[in-house]
Amino acid sequence: MPIYDYRCKDCDKTFEFLLRSSSIPSCPACGSRQLEKLLSRPAAPGQTPGLVSQARSQAAREGHFSNYKASERPER
Repeated sequence: MPIYDYRCKDCDKTFEFLLRSSSIPSCPACGSRQLEKLLSRPAAPGQTPGLVSQARSQAAREGHFSNYKASERPER
C-alpha cells in the first residue's frame, strides 16, 4: 500500500496516510473529506554504508556475492 500526502482544504493541515486506493481518507485534525492529494517525492534507495555492509554480510552468509562489485568478489 502506498503512502499518500494530503492537505485539508478546510483547516490547511498537511498529513500522510498509508491506505488502499479504494479508501477515502478524512482529515485527522477536523474530520473533513475536502482533501487535496499532494505530489510526494519518492524515497531514494538506501545506499548508506551501513545498509550496503549489512546486505553484503547477508549475501556472504547465504553463499552468494551478487551485492559485491566484481573487483570485491573472492577468487575461487
